[in-house]
Amino acid sequence: MGLEERRKRERDNRRHAILKAARKLFFEKGFKPVTVESIARKAELSKGSIYLYFNSKEEIYTQILLSDIDKFHEHFTDLLQNSPSASEALTRFAGIYVDLFLSDRELFRILMTFMLHTSDMNLPEELNSHIIKSTNKNISIIEDIFRYGIDRSEFPPTINLRLNRNAIWGLLNGIISLHLFTGTESKRAEAIQSTLRVGLDIYIRGLQKRE
Repeated sequence: MGLEERRKRERDNRRHAILKAARKLFFEKGFKPVTVESIARKAELSKGSIYLYFNSKEEIYTQILLSDIDKFHEHFTDLLQNSPSASEALTRFAGIYVDLFLSDRELFRILMTFMLHTSDMNLPEELNSHIIKSTNKNISIIEDIFRYGIDRSEFPPTINLRLNRNAIWGLLNGIISLHLFTGTESKRAEAIQSTLRVGLDIYIRGLQKRE
């Protein structure tokens, strides 16, 4: 390994360590209490070292969120091609979405912090818009599923795609929020999955019966 390659690997490792430490702190304390100093301590680096890689706490937070949001989309790219019906596609989407958060609870809390407290973070407009755009890219998959159902005459053509998309998004996040950090650890996954199945079944049957 050459000197330049070794230096690049060291920079990448240090940047990763900063993001990993910050991720833990944002999960434990929320956005506002975390400082660049506390991130530096957690990563066992100096405050000055943090600024060699990031300009602010906001940029660190944004990079964590963008990285994880972008990973979401990879799980859904072939969803419609492998689903014989919109109902199944919607159920599969919900299952994948929930499983991602069950395996990474830090991400859900960070995402909810952004959604609920965006105005408190004072993120630069460019970064804020980037996160919203990336999030909407994943939410739009739900809209594509509804459109798929309309094209196959599974759902009525009169449904409002945007409203139904938002309703499903809210249903998923609400069910996850209800159970992810409460109750008996061993029963959380089943509580979320069973509530999700019932909720989606009621929603889908309602759409299919709508004239």
